[in-house]
Amino acid sequence: MTEHGTTPHDQIDDASLHAAAVMFGMLAATARLQIVLLLSSGERDVGSLAEEIGQSVAAVSQHLAKLKLAGIVRSRKEGRRQVYLVDDAGVSDVVALALRNRQLKQGETVRRTVHSA
Repeated sequence: MTEHGTTPHDQIDDASLHAAAVMFGMLAATARLQIVLLLSSGERDVGSLAEEIGQSVAAVSQHLAKLKLAGIVRSRKEGRRQVYLVDDAGVSDVVALALRNRQLKQGETVRRTVHSA
């Protein structure tokens, strides 16, 4: 509860909850998470992303189109090629936090297993 007697949930409207659900839905694919992580560290074109995540250019293009539609990434022209970058730094932070949390949980599991043996 806040000092005004409301919970943080009471202050969130349905449209914001829906937008957050859409964002998480867009990030539900491993390839899209990889793309966001890679773009968080710098701009890349489709070919570079495809090579780095081991998928076809066509598949990566489809992922980028969905991420772009959701406002997570954007593109700009650099000569004759499209270069992609993260358009919402907050999403990058959420992805990094989720992965860091997962790594910490895995570390706890390993420590518990070692200590109980």
